[in-house]
Amino acid sequence: MQTANIIKIVFTGPESTGKTTLAKQLAEHFQTVWNAEYARSYLGQLGRPYKQEDILEIARGQLRNEDELLSKANRILFCDTALLVPKVWSIFKYGHVAPPLLKLLQERNYDFYFLCEADLPWEYDPLRESPNDRELLATIYRQELSSMSAPFVSLHGNLSERRQNAIATVNRLFAKS
Repeated sequence: MQTANIIKIVFTGPESTGKTTLAKQLAEHFQTVWNAEYARSYLGQLGRPYKQEDILEIARGQLRNEDELLSKANRILFCDTALLVPKVWSIFKYGHVAPPLLKLLQERNYDFYFLCEADLPWEYDPLRESPNDRELLATIYRQELSSMSAPFVSLHGNLSERRQNAIATVNRLFAKS
């Protein structure tokens, strides 16, 4: 299949909201592949506290992995985060976004976003750092998606409800003709 015909669907939102689980489950349901969050492997091997420059490297790694998976995707590529996460994190943590990251954002398009809301219990993970800011971050994600005029649906409830709603949305919006 030509990679230009692949539908790219992103799970985005604050940490500990089910993005990875949902990307993996929907890829399995639709018999395709998913792009894991590159930040996890990058930060896990970094060996020092990350800096703002690392956010750009994370974005580039996320895109490299996405590009590699496009040829393996079966009609849909599910992305556990995308460039919106580094942008929101730059805004939240540093107060601004580096111009090269903004350029990457302008060059990359996605067909649909699922905004995973912060109504799941937060679970500890050594890479997570904002358990008390998830509602604020969800608001920033919502504002960014709206300002981009990006098509998105918010996912609420437990993981099973989120999964069912996401599958129904994908079927409704991207059903085969």
